[in-house]
Amino acid sequence: MPIKLDNRHLYLQVIDRIKQDIESGVYKEKEKLPSEFDLAKQLGVSRATLREALRILEEENVIIRRHGVGTFVNGKPLFTSGIEQLNSVTGMIQNAGMNPGTIFLDSYTQEPTEEDQKKLALDSDQTLSVIERVRTANGDPVVYCIDKIPASILEWDLSQKEESLLDLLEKESANKVTYAIAHIEPIGYHEKISPILNCEPETALLVLKQTHYNEQDQPILYSVNYFKADKFSFHVLRKRV
Repeated sequence: MPIKLDNRHLYLQVIDRIKQDIESGVYKEKEKLPSEFDLAKQLGVSRATLREALRILEEENVIIRRHGVGTFVNGKPLFTSGIEQLNSVTGMIQNAGMNPGTIFLDSYTQEPTEEDQKKLALDSDQTLSVIERVRTANGDPVVYCIDKIPASILEWDLSQKEESLLDLLEKESANKVTYAIAHIEPIGYHEKISPILNCEPETALLVLKQTHYNEQDQPILYSVNYFKADKFSFHVLRKRV
């Protein structure tokens, strides 16, 4: 059925119509949309207008376009969190009503890189405990975690099976994490991590880099977490000042 025109740009009306059709179940998650020719004809718009609407919908992760295959409805994120909240991956999974789990991949010590030295205020001759893990939700891999802690604070080995590093730091070293500074960046397919997380070739990753501080404002943990972008959504509350 053609869209009902109003005073807004036509591509904005197309965006709203496709979103409404997805919400009402006309198009279901992972379902392939009609071809551009057929969809433009159904909506009564030009293919140029439709392409602009699809471009924006793809940027918003509402749809995903697979070259040579077609356009598909993206799945809704299972996990969402305000980035102003210092919530663990365990907490996010539990809040979604799912069971968190961990696959421990490796633990080792290494000399800090220049970035590590800056993030954790380390000297070059200090060592780091590094832990690589995959976090799961109901058994499905959803996050790849790389955590770095000064070895002087905590020496890690794979016999330590606590789910939360924040809890372990407080229990073993009397260091309570009180805040963190985070940066988020989207990336495409990662040769090593995407297959481990069972990502489709088109599935993006959200990389969350966080430096965690204790009550004395000392950096004690640097984390690089790779989240499946089709499973996680982050938002921030912004107030006018």
